[in-house]
Amino acid sequence: MTWIAAVTRLRARREPGVLVTVATVRGHAPRGAGAKLVVGQTETWGSIGGGNIEAVAIDRARQLNVEPDPEPELMEFALNDKVIGPHGVQCCGGAVSLLLEPLPVVQAVAVFGVGHVGLELARILARHNIDLHLIDTRSDMLTEERLGVLADAVAQIHVHHTPLLPEEVLAELPPGAHVLIMTHDHAEDAALCDAALRTAGLGSIGLIGSAAKWVRFRKRLATEGGHDAATINRIKTPIGMTEITGKEPATIAVSVAADLLRTFEQDRPGALPSTVAEAPEAPTAPEVRKVPEAPEAPTAPEVRKVPEVREVPKAPAVREVPGVRVRSGIR
Repeated sequence: MTWIAAVTRLRARREPGVLVTVATVRGHAPRGAGAKLVVGQTETWGSIGGGNIEAVAIDRARQLNVEPDPEPELMEFALNDKVIGPHGVQCCGGAVSLLLEPLPVVQAVAVFGVGHVGLELARILARHNIDLHLIDTRSDMLTEERLGVLADAVAQIHVHHTPLLPEEVLAELPPGAHVLIMTHDHAEDAALCDAALRTAGLGSIGLIGSAAKWVRFRKRLATEGGHDAATINRIKTPIGMTEITGKEPATIAVSVAADLLRTFEQDRPGALPSTVAEAPEAPTAPEVRKVPEAPEAPTAPEVRKVPEVREVPKAPAVREVPGVRVRSGIR
């Protein structure tokens, strides 16, 4: 399988991958510059020469496949017996540099209704690397002549002509596809809104139209469709950037495309909120309750001063009477 076919297979599977290319070669090497290897989550296609350099490249590619926002990178290898790699020695004598290019899963958009606004929107979105699905019940909206303006598209375009039930296409869309409902028939729009809310795995859902139209739709989705308010709120209407108020088809298309590209940015893994208003508020610190003041310790009772004890006068000395002995006890 060619590397182009391998990349196409990964895209169809909605599987990330990495394209590994031999960028430069100096001296002897297993493959020349330009050799390619495609690394998926479990499979590989092609070869850059085998051995240590290919095994190391596959290991790194698998790491990139699970990183949130991988970027291209270069790897350098010296091919001599003094360099021992994690998967052995390659002593061809030269040096090789490899370019690893992540192949992320592309965004998918489904435009229901390719009228005057839908076609202008398709012309803008077709300039981006996305999977673009164009659905309409009217065959004259999907003729080769009319869609010829998309001939040089970067996007992969999938055209669906559905004369009866355009909502059946919802089940065929890739996971995470963004849905824009803008058909010529309000009854068709209503059926698509109901079906989109019942389809698991879709990305955003947008509906073109006025506030009055949405009031009627919202009531029908609740009473006839049985959807609760939280489910109905998944539908964004009006679509586009509110700052752009023109009603010309091309102006509306620019507004809707710009808003959708902003959604793509917010979908990127690890993306930060685009505005301060969208950033979650920091939790406020819990209120510190004031500790009641401790009661004052009781003061010690006043110590009364004892009056000064006056000295007792000494008893007069007893003179000893000659010949009389004093004994204790009873005489």
